[in-house]
Amino acid sequence: MNPLLGISLKVVSTLVFAFMGAGVKYLSERYPIGQIVFCRSFFAMIPLVIWLWWLGLWPSAIRTTRPFSHIRRGVTGSVGMFLGFAGLSYLPLPDQTALGYTAPLLVVALAALIIGETVRIYRWSAVAIGFVGVVVMLAPQLSALSSGVLRDGATIGAALTLGSALCNAFSTIEVRKLVQSEEKTGTIVFWVMSMTTVLGLCTIVLGWRAPGAADLAIMVGMGVMGGMGQILVTESYQHAETSLVAPFDYTSMIWAVIIGWFLFGDWPATNIFIGAGIVIAAGIFVIWREHRLGLERKRARQASPSKII
Repeated sequence: MNPLLGISLKVVSTLVFAFMGAGVKYLSERYPIGQIVFCRSFFAMIPLVIWLWWLGLWPSAIRTTRPFSHIRRGVTGSVGMFLGFAGLSYLPLPDQTALGYTAPLLVVALAALIIGETVRIYRWSAVAIGFVGVVVMLAPQLSALSSGVLRDGATIGAALTLGSALCNAFSTIEVRKLVQSEEKTGTIVFWVMSMTTVLGLCTIVLGWRAPGAADLAIMVGMGVMGGMGQILVTESYQHAETSLVAPFDYTSMIWAVIIGWFLFGDWPATNIFIGAGIVIAAGIFVIWREHRLGLERKRARQASPSKII
């Protein structure tokens, strides 16, 4: 284990994903979302397949005993990507990034409702506090809705982004089930990228635009960065404990603010900074609590190996 390397890989992955998001936002002004989703997923397969081959997992990574679980995960992940990219076309990059932080909080609630995971008062309290942060971030949109302004772009973008976060939370639950069934990480990633590629390609019937050389280069780069980001995330957890690495996912807000300001001239409003801070604090508490519970389960198993917890 090399904690410093694990943290470094995680931070670099957030930077890569932030640049990918900037590419999505830039392209969304001129190209259909389905076309962007296809390019993001199809070109992500290039580094992914190379990585799997290098690990000696190609082509075995495409084999699975749980195809329907992968399909469920692929559908929820794909819909989440569609909604997230659509939301990014309406919102500044930092705002969309901050609202996306609701996904880990939704995972806590869904884990209790869907897979029967025991969630006690500590994590429920963190979820409740996190959603207070969401309300703070959405204060202007909620005000617009109360005034009957339903066509406000920021309101639409916020709704799409929260829908994306919900889909990503469902996707995470499916990943947990797959991991518990001992499916390999490479298999999980390959299947979801394949499904998203196919679903994105299906939108060609709605009309795509032929890109110029510069935009095509951005599309390819965006996809490759998405694949590289996924690899970096996976590798980061190979070098350090999840509880140590996971909080550094929130460094993506730093990159989103810097990139959004330099490339698009966007600077988050005060309510975004405050709300994001509340959500991040709640998210970090959930991660810490998960770590503590993991240690308690480990000690319990060591104390009575035959007892099922």
